[in-house]
Amino acid sequence: MPRSQGMSLASVFERYGLVIFLAVLMAVAAAASPTFLRPANLVNVLTIAAPLGMVVIGQTFVILVRGLDLSVASLMATVAVLATAFKATTNDAIPLIFLAAIVFSAIVGFLNGWLVAKRNVSPFLATLAMMIILQGVRFAYTGGAPISTLPPGMGFLASGRILGVPVNLMTLAVLAIAFGIVLHRSRLGREIFMVGSNPKAAFLNGVAPDRVVILCYVICSVCAGIGGLFLLGYVGTVSNWVGQGYELDSIVAAVMGGVALTGGRGNIFAVLLGVAVLVVINNLVLLLGFPIEMQLIIKGIIIIGAAAFYRTRLA
Repeated sequence: MPRSQGMSLASVFERYGLVIFLAVLMAVAAAASPTFLRPANLVNVLTIAAPLGMVVIGQTFVILVRGLDLSVASLMATVAVLATAFKATTNDAIPLIFLAAIVFSAIVGFLNGWLVAKRNVSPFLATLAMMIILQGVRFAYTGGAPISTLPPGMGFLASGRILGVPVNLMTLAVLAIAFGIVLHRSRLGREIFMVGSNPKAAFLNGVAPDRVVILCYVICSVCAGIGGLFLLGYVGTVSNWVGQGYELDSIVAAVMGGVALTGGRGNIFAVLLGVAVLVVINNLVLLLGFPIEMQLIIKGIIIIGAAAFYRTRLA
């Protein structure tokens, strides 16, 4: 009987370990800085979390098919520059900006997926090359100078609130539900898990692995493009480094949320817990006034601790 109880407790930690870790982390944050639990700070944390969450949702699809996308941060910055190219000063241009960003992002994602699936280029090299290309395009257009010509409504979408809830958080919730249904309740989702688990077996069962891989890269880039627009609205000024670091943070958050780097296992809603952990860490070190060097050290230690704390089976 004691053995059975021990196994049950281990199962709880294995399944809900990241939830427990996040709760403990928030308790530590509240004890270390009373400012952490103030409503204004919590809303700010949620507002900052939304763009990263959008990127992580897309990154999850790519990792599920044994890939990764290092170009997401560069794409976010490029989409931000694209938004300013309209030189719009009224909100009428916002739908067109979003449409252009989505189309451009989809093209980038298709190229990434085509290189990986059709030309057998490693995901690391293909997306690294795309990151460099996009960076060059941005610098060629902007000359390295920041730009701030944006419709005023972009700021509301990124940091405004409806009934006290951040608008971008509502958008993240819609994306998470929509892509969660796609991944966990649709034929495409089943095909993604099959390709990630065993591409050859998937092919023998009538699935076209190349098509699935390319589509996952398109989804990843579109999510990154949308996230870039929301991050742009929050920052308010376009620089060539909007979204810097999101490529690694999105991978870390997905892995902490239980997505297997070997493919075939993951859960859209679990990865958002990984996002929450990263954002709480960032907010805590800022509230405590630690220098950037200490922020990176603490962040790395806590990420390792979270990853080692449990092994999820949410998929």
